[in-house]
Amino acid sequence: MKCRLILLVFPILACTVLSTPPSTLPPDSVISSPQGTNTSSPPTQPPPPSSTDIPPPNTPLNATTFPDPNAFSWQLIASGLERPVDLQSDDSGRLFLIEKPGRIRIIENGQLLAPPPIDINDRVNDNSNEMGLLGLALHPDFAQNGFFYVNYTGDGGDTFISRFTASGDTADPNSELILLTVGQPFPNHNGGGLDFGPDGFLYIGLGDGGAAGDPFGNGQKLDTLLGKILRIDVNSAEPYTIPAGNPFGSEVWAYGLRNPWRISFDSATGNLYIGDVGQGEWEEISFIPAGSAGGQNFGWDYREGAHDYEGGGPVGMIEPIAEYSHAGGGCSIIGGYVYRGSMPEWNGIYLYGDYCTGYVWGLNRNVDQWDSELLFRTGGQITSFGQDEEGEVYLLTDNGNVYQLVRN
Repeated sequence: MKCRLILLVFPILACTVLSTPPSTLPPDSVISSPQGTNTSSPPTQPPPPSSTDIPPPNTPLNATTFPDPNAFSWQLIASGLERPVDLQSDDSGRLFLIEKPGRIRIIENGQLLAPPPIDINDRVNDNSNEMGLLGLALHPDFAQNGFFYVNYTGDGGDTFISRFTASGDTADPNSELILLTVGQPFPNHNGGGLDFGPDGFLYIGLGDGGAAGDPFGNGQKLDTLLGKILRIDVNSAEPYTIPAGNPFGSEVWAYGLRNPWRISFDSATGNLYIGDVGQGEWEEISFIPAGSAGGQNFGWDYREGAHDYEGGGPVGMIEPIAEYSHAGGGCSIIGGYVYRGSMPEWNGIYLYGDYCTGYVWGLNRNVDQWDSELLFRTGGQITSFGQDEEGEVYLLTDNGNVYQLVRN
């Protein structure tokens, strides 16, 4: 299916015509579980991956069934933010939130600090709704070196991966060290995710460059950084070096992606989860097991999810571990996190959502297959998830609210 190019959409929206968006939540809302969850349709599952794609479970305390969602809710912890799109944390308990126009905010001891610790609006280009300050990662030694990394669109709409240095609750905008600049042919499909892996390397999610249907074939080209997961070493030299183990001798770690809006590592296993926004029909979660040598081809634009798009393609393309169609009103997948917090019922369950419906699913590995279940209908336009140092999971909405998953 071909789809018209729509530029004025939220950063993670698929190329599709949207129906009336869901209602947003009032500032004092608590998001509860849906009623009648068992009667709703979970995401359509592709054929289970082969056993070689699923490493043996190495976290014996993982939940084996999904919790009763009626016993839990999403509790409001902050409001009044301007289009928050990422949440990270440090080992002091502070939560760092990025606002798409170019600010980073801090929640400390339950309070949203003001003014913002850093504002780089002067260099962030958010002239299109798929542009702006899109991703944040704190260095594993952030407490010692103060280094944090951002993914934003800047001059000409190009992607900038930069490092800044913080001191206490503030950071100097002039401390910027630009690591990498990637030309963007169109204003959409910029990706935006950043995360440090258990190997200490920085992983970066980049979209295919935009328009519809990947007109330049960037997802499958290995001579461009677009449509890829990158892996770089920010510790050995400035601005960075290419790790010796990268499969193609470049920054590229995995390819065949359309718009990886959020990527995250399971803090207990090191497995990498990728929420890849679909074209017009299918949204998907892709997966790279811990210890992988990289080089995975996730199929775009030969494949959209587990289905033909252009068709054809090389042998060995990797199928998603979960997908859902737009038939139920979904439009844009929001990749999430594997829960590793204080509630054992959720341990090992990957939580992810959809921007248009506000639905939240759980995804769990059951021996040699992946099970997914619809757990919450939030009614909010979900922009991102987050996780703190204790493994608790948070949910961000486009109207400026931040929620935490809690027991009722």
